[in-house]
Amino acid sequence: MIPQQWTPPCGNQCTNKYAALMQIPWRVFCKKGCNADGDTWEECLSECDEICYKDPVLKDQQWSAYIDRSPGSASYSQDCFHACVSGCGYKFDIPPEKVTEIHPNRPLPPPPAAKSDPAVDRSKKVSEDVPCTSA
Repeated sequence: MIPQQWTPPCGNQCTNKYAALMQIPWRVFCKKGCNADGDTWEECLSECDEICYKDPVLKDQQWSAYIDRSPGSASYSQDCFHACVSGCGYKFDIPPEKVTEIHPNRPLPPPPAAKSDPAVDRSKKVSEDVPCTSA
């Protein structure tokens, strides 16, 4: 038995696609797509959504999404999703062209609001509870 036969073909394809050392986390998420429980392409894609995007762990408690072990930032979640979809594509023999067209069902988060410089804010705001004398 040769080493290539020790792992399933889907896992081998993930390893080949994400071979670089810096791509190890995406290789893991690709293999999660290979090992997804769904019996159809659509079910596999929905599992990628669940794996890669943070959801509240406690019902109706949005803050509990921070407990979720999914990647944190939006760009990491997107990279995770695309890697997972690659695994689903390998699992269900979907052409790579179709796999690259798949986008997450989650809306993109709004861009961060522009913050004003705190130094400028301090000069504009005078606090009444601080005495004007120095110690």
